[in-house]
Amino acid sequence: MVSRRAHLLEFAVLGLLHEGPTHGYELRRRLNTALGPFRALSYGTLYPALKALLGRGLIAEASDVPGPGPTSKRPRVVYELTAAGKEHFAALVARADASSYDDDGFDVRFAFFARTEHEVRLRILEGRRSRLEEDLDRVRTASTRSRERLDAWSSALQQHGEEQTEREVRWLTELIDAERRHPTDPGPQP
Repeated sequence: MVSRRAHLLEFAVLGLLHEGPTHGYELRRRLNTALGPFRALSYGTLYPALKALLGRGLIAEASDVPGPGPTSKRPRVVYELTAAGKEHFAALVARADASSYDDDGFDVRFAFFARTEHEVRLRILEGRRSRLEEDLDRVRTASTRSRERLDAWSSALQQHGEEQTEREVRWLTELIDAERRHPTDPGPQP
């Protein structure tokens, strides 16, 4: 059975390769920079994932041809999507199940919203907001019951968590409103 993290990594790698051929070092750098759950992604995790994608025919290897002139560098392996990889990524990006808006999956899916259809983006945003609103209600109910038993530090941490979630709910509401007003726009305005 493949882990949830492995599925997210597959989605992210295919999404990044959809932008163009890339070598492993650059893939790792971009994953570590752009995608929250992969900040500590090691080569020991990335290269087995790339090997699995190669084995399934979703990506292919090509040599990175050095520029003109003498060079002592050996050519790096560049990974690129195959036609099957493009189809598989299109199928993945079209899905909007619960894993698309859970804590690990949402950031990864959001990173590729430019390649996601309007209706799917809207379902993911609404699902994420709904999940956070449920979590917020649950935390507030528990907080009310245990307020007297919490020390000042625990209470401050709990309040901070509530405020963070409230900010994310407001942000999601703004994105949903913008998506409904302008479904063909490339994204939220800065």
